[in-house]
Amino acid sequence: MVSILNKPSSLIHEICIEKVDRWKLFKFSESLQQRRSQLLEKKKADQLMAEEVAESARTN
Repeated sequence: MVSILNKPSSLIHEICIEKVDRWKLFKFSESLQQRRSQLLEKKKADQLMAEEVAESARTN
């Protein structure tokens, strides 16, 4: 079952801050990055379900 993101704030725990020299970089967790990649591949193949379209829109 695919969970649908109701609030963008629910992604806060999936975002990491990494300091490189004097820069602070925002990075997605490995699990979130993998999910975004899965959704992108399905979108390219035109195989997204309605729930996944909504999920994809919320994580972009």
